[in-house]
Amino acid sequence: MFKQIFELFKANSLYTQALKECYEMLDIDLLMYKFSTESLRRKETVEIPYNIYETDKKINEFERDVRRKIMTHLAISGTTDLGSGLVLVSVVIDIERIGDYTKNIYDMARNHPTKLIGGSIEEQIQLIEKKSTYIFENGIKAFKTQNIPLARELMEVYKKEVSSLCDEITHNIIAGKITDLSTDQGASLALYSRYLKRIAAHSRNLISSIVNPFERIGYPE
Repeated sequence: MFKQIFELFKANSLYTQALKECYEMLDIDLLMYKFSTESLRRKETVEIPYNIYETDKKINEFERDVRRKIMTHLAISGTTDLGSGLVLVSVVIDIERIGDYTKNIYDMARNHPTKLIGGSIEEQIQLIEKKSTYIFENGIKAFKTQNIPLARELMEVYKKEVSSLCDEITHNIIAGKITDLSTDQGASLALYSRYLKRIAAHSRNLISSIVNPFERIGYPE
């Protein structure tokens, strides 16, 4: 679906601007993600050389601007480009939600007294971090280059290696099966794994726009 839109972007300035803003939003999201996870997991203090909250506001402004550009184009061109407009509006929602979850991670870092350690599930947490980062970073690459094989691979990685493991960790913590964690550790790790899962899920939704028609964005091919 999105490959068809790509051709349309080349000929229309409003769509071109909207797409470039989506690219910039993704690059900002990735910076927010890296700084937030670093603050929570690898630093004893919350201080980072980046203003997460002001950046999140910028992401929200970008989302509104993309919507405005799409609406303006559709108002002028009629229903001819309605499908492509709906796809881009759907995509920008996922991009904005990724920013929200990275901010949630930073909020956790600010309220957690020291860096978050996973105890007996540390290796599992590290694996989720690795896979979620892989999906996020390469999802941006696939989206920008319209790389269908890469998009398909990443969607499989999310389904088989991220979603199920995040759920397993959360369920085991809630069920009291992991006994070496303090209350604040358990709560923080459950939330953190959930946030990572949602970031990976919205990245999956983003790249599903490359391989799926509009009605199946966010679902398997």
